[in-house]
Amino acid sequence: MPAHDLDLLRDAALAAGEIAKKFFRADPEIWDKGDNQGPVTEADLLIDKMLHHDLLAARPDYGWLSEETEDNTDRLNHERVFIIDPIDGTRAFINGEQSFSHSLAIAEKGKIIAAVVHLPIREQTYAASIDAGATCNGAPIVPSAASSITGAKILTTKPNLQAKHWSGAVPNLERHFRPSLAFRLCLVADGRFDGMLTLRDTWEWDVAAGDLIVSEAGGRVSDRQNQSPRYNNATPMLDGMIAAPKPVHAEIMRALMLP
Repeated sequence: MPAHDLDLLRDAALAAGEIAKKFFRADPEIWDKGDNQGPVTEADLLIDKMLHHDLLAARPDYGWLSEETEDNTDRLNHERVFIIDPIDGTRAFINGEQSFSHSLAIAEKGKIIAAVVHLPIREQTYAASIDAGATCNGAPIVPSAASSITGAKILTTKPNLQAKHWSGAVPNLERHFRPSLAFRLCLVADGRFDGMLTLRDTWEWDVAAGDLIVSEAGGRVSDRQNQSPRYNNATPMLDGMIAAPKPVHAEIMRALMLP
């Protein structure tokens, strides 16, 4: 990884947060993207524009993948690619909730090598780089010591606990929810929750940064097939995501009904 890529992402995420704070609880203009893609605000678009300009100005040889930029195949020709969600949890942002985040990552040959998730209202910045551990506001983080799915605090939606998804009885876990997938992953990485799972097809930009943060903290991350996710795919979508301390992850995978 080129020197200072993590610093580059961190500085960009903090700049994104300054833009977001100007529009937070200030009635930003909102549009519906259509095709069940959800809303987008003027803050999302301004942040995307800023990140696109500043990050590619610093790394012109990197590709670009962002939720708010029209995709093209050019990124597939780059060894390294920015994977960006300008605001993860846009609905939460619109509703004045503090749990939205900015999710920034760099993939190299399909693997995330640097990542930052920044929650500007909470003043929390999670970061990781390959083989260097994970931090929150500069302090090292590790997953919880949970060793069983029974009673574990798991971040997920109610539909994921329908019987059809499980090979036997639905696990006796304690369900919790946060609107930002990136934030859910970070909460697992720093041990505040014992796991997260989403069984729907998942956009890369929602989880790329959080994936590395969990992995570098010491947790296990996989898709529904128990495979380590690969990024910068032609269709930038993954087959769900499961993240947890390693013993809990293993139990979840044994209990899930494979698609």
